[in-house]
Amino acid sequence: MSAQSVRQVASAEFPTRWGSFRIFGFQGESGESTNLKDAPRKEEAVALVMGDVRSVPPLVRIHSQCLTGDVFGSLRCDCRQQLEMALAMIAEQGAGVLIYEQQEGRGIGLMAKLQAYELQDAGLDTVEANERLGFEADLRAFAMPAGILKALGVSKVRLLSNNPDKVAALERGGIEVVERVPCEVTPSSHAEDYLKTKKEKMGHLFTSR
Repeated sequence: MSAQSVRQVASAEFPTRWGSFRIFGFQGESGESTNLKDAPRKEEAVALVMGDVRSVPPLVRIHSQCLTGDVFGSLRCDCRQQLEMALAMIAEQGAGVLIYEQQEGRGIGLMAKLQAYELQDAGLDTVEANERLGFEADLRAFAMPAGILKALGVSKVRLLSNNPDKVAALERGGIEVVERVPCEVTPSSHAEDYLKTKKEKMGHLFTSR
C-alpha cells in the first residue's frame, strides 16, 4: 500500500479524558488478503493526532482493534492497557499520533478470534490456535500506517511498540523509526501465556520478561 492509495475521508475535533485530539478517518486498499484470494482488501483506520507532529519525530502508536480488550476490558490480553498507556504518554508529551487499525484478532476477524479463544481454552497457544483455524500466526501487514503518517506530513517517528514487525513495516513504507519506545504494561495473570507466546514465537521485545 502506497501513500497515494491512502485517502483521508474525515477530520474532526475529538476531546477525550486524556486531552483534546483531532480524529482523522482514512480509507485505503491493500494487496494483502485474509484468505487465499488475490483480490485487494479494503482497509479503514483512524488516527488520533495531538499537537505539532511535524517539527520533531512524534511518539506514534499503531494499535490493532481488539473489541474484547479495548471495549470489554478482557484480561486475556494487554491491548486495552497498551491503548490507554499510549494515549496517556502522547498527552503527557503534548504531541503524538495513535493509529487505530481494524485488524481484529491479528487480522483474522472477530468470529475467528473467538473460535481461537475456544481452542486456547483447550490448551493451544495463540499461534497454534490461529494455525489450527487455517490462518497464519499474524495476518497483519501494517502497510496502511506508513501511508497515514505521510498524509499527516510525518516522515520520522518514535514508535511506541514491542513488535519489530511494525518497525520494519514503517521503514519499508518510507517512514524512519528513530527510536523504538517500549509499550510494556503489568499484565493480569490471565495474560501470562499470551505474552509468553508473543515473546517466544512472534519475536516481540520485552525488557521486563
